[in-house]
Amino acid sequence: MKQSHFFLLGFIFFCFLLSCEQYQSTDNQKGLASYYPSSKPCTRWWWFATKIKKVDIKHQLDWAKKNNFGGVEIAWVYPLYRYDKMYARAYNRHYPKDTTAQKWLSPEWSKIVGYTKRYADSIGMSCDFTFGSAWPSAGSNIEPKYRTRIYGDSSFQQLLTFAWTYPETQYVINHLDSNAFYQFADPIGNALAEALKGSKSAFFTDSWEIKLNATNKIWTEGFENSFEAKFGYDLIPFMEQGIDSFPDVRYDYMLLLDEYVTNGFYKPYVKKCKELGALSRVQCLAAPTDVMTTYSLVDIPESEAMLNNPNYSRVVSSSACLSSKKVISSETFTCMYGFPATYLRKEQTADLKMVADALFAQGVNLHFYHGMPYNPAGSDSIDFFATTYFGPGGSLEPELPAFNAYMEKVSGLLQKGKTYSDVALYIPYEDGVMQGAYPKERQRVWVWGEYELRYIDPPKETEGYHPLWINRHFLEQASFEDGKLKVGDAQFSTLYIDVKFMDNRALKRVLELAKMGLRICLKQSPKEPGKAKSKNYILMLDELASLTNVSENFQEVIEHPPLIDGDSLPEYWARIDNNGELYLFLAQFPAKDLKYPLYSGQSFANQSVIREFTFTINGNSINQTVEFKPYQSVMLKITPNGEVDLVDIEFVPKDPIVRPKEKQRMYF
Repeated sequence: MKQSHFFLLGFIFFCFLLSCEQYQSTDNQKGLASYYPSSKPCTRWWWFATKIKKVDIKHQLDWAKKNNFGGVEIAWVYPLYRYDKMYARAYNRHYPKDTTAQKWLSPEWSKIVGYTKRYADSIGMSCDFTFGSAWPSAGSNIEPKYRTRIYGDSSFQQLLTFAWTYPETQYVINHLDSNAFYQFADPIGNALAEALKGSKSAFFTDSWEIKLNATNKIWTEGFENSFEAKFGYDLIPFMEQGIDSFPDVRYDYMLLLDEYVTNGFYKPYVKKCKELGALSRVQCLAAPTDVMTTYSLVDIPESEAMLNNPNYSRVVSSSACLSSKKVISSETFTCMYGFPATYLRKEQTADLKMVADALFAQGVNLHFYHGMPYNPAGSDSIDFFATTYFGPGGSLEPELPAFNAYMEKVSGLLQKGKTYSDVALYIPYEDGVMQGAYPKERQRVWVWGEYELRYIDPPKETEGYHPLWINRHFLEQASFEDGKLKVGDAQFSTLYIDVKFMDNRALKRVLELAKMGLRICLKQSPKEPGKAKSKNYILMLDELASLTNVSENFQEVIEHPPLIDGDSLPEYWARIDNNGELYLFLAQFPAKDLKYPLYSGQSFANQSVIREFTFTINGNSINQTVEFKPYQSVMLKITPNGEVDLVDIEFVPKDPIVRPKEKQRMYF
């Protein structure tokens, strides 16, 4: 009897293992399904600090489900009376003082968040959480020694006064110290433990928004000692005089700052998410780090538009490809027409589609709309000032289900397989650090330095080769096999370098790869950044330039035709599925090179655009006439032997009304 029990248990265990294996296989084939239930867009859900009720949660989630949303990201923000004067001026609305909110991180707060997650699970929607209240990372419990610090001002601290806890002030943490991160993170993780049961959620953290006057002076205890040990000289005299007057010193400072911020914030953040059984979804944008490397650390790298031009997203999607991350998300439609509240509730679906298509053409394949304010059942009068309005009663509601179906279809197609790659572009990160601040006309409240890489674009001569950015970190990881540079999901035929500065370590690795046979286009001879110069830098440059597989002429080294050729190329993105079929998304021409902010009705189109393209796949050249109907992008499926199919992704929005630009009202 015992022996039969043993065999029965063994058989059950074998079946369990088999089912796990089958589940894992299915999961992998689904692509995004391992993260989210579908490829439908999600929306940020602004929870203002008021009494959150089950009936209202159910009402809004049911509405979102009905309108083809796939999930929500709860973002906890201020009580509405915090900005009552601004709301009164902007919308003629008055919000009296409200103290009914569940106390931040209290058992009551945890209970209502847990209910929300369970209800979302029950209707097949995902539910993510902003990690903390508002942004950047801050808490009421942060001890003075763990708050943001800058050099030369011991009284400096960055306050957060628009969090759930208002009127209580929160303090932004020292991102250079992991102890500060854990003091901030542990209470939040504990309070969300119950909500993290069930389907997997992601924790979201926003872009780097430390005050601009701190960007080039951010500091922490012992930084100067670490600097001297690493670089062999005293940093303090240069900080006293102003580091921006010494680009080489600033470069060394930023190298060390990169290490501190990575080890003090981003790595602990990812580790904490894993400990809690959650995913990390992060905008590393504007962090004082080599941002392509930083993006590679997180589970879901996230971009943002339109506060950032869509072309920035290529930095994010390139990092994702090089680190084998399948999901590239975006905080989409932020302040699309300007900041704050420009054309709020007067948004036009055709404009949204143009922005979304621009993001698809930079590799984004999952969207988090920005966003949907919490409104009690029977009400639709609450707004968030820095957003596009997604919710009941808005201008978008009539077209929203069909628009979201379009977003779901294109996102799903761009989740297939992996990103197509051919030419690697060395990213001008060193140039950005050495150049310092952006010109005044390119600076904004949230934009300061060239190192942020917000405005870079691939060289025009490479655009048909589906170029991706690459940095020193990924070059050092890469191998050279079968004539290809291989790293993560990418394999490149050619490395294209057109920078003024290149780190000594990067140049050394480039020379190694060139000697192995990698074809390299070297458009100019870069200089070495940093205060200490290497004796052999010029020798390495000369040796590199002397190799027969290195040339300043791109056409001499590329040796094969581009993926797409034509007189006028649209923005586009390409992915290859497991069967070798290429999915090529060609964005409508009005989506090319979009700049913040849009004007209302910018997408207006009343006639088709017709272009002749030549596609080259596996040595097969295909001549194809492509019609871009008004408001329409094109998705082509090209088989390995060169057969081209047009995939139906048509969604026709209403013609937009072209309106004059509203004056942007800056309230704070």
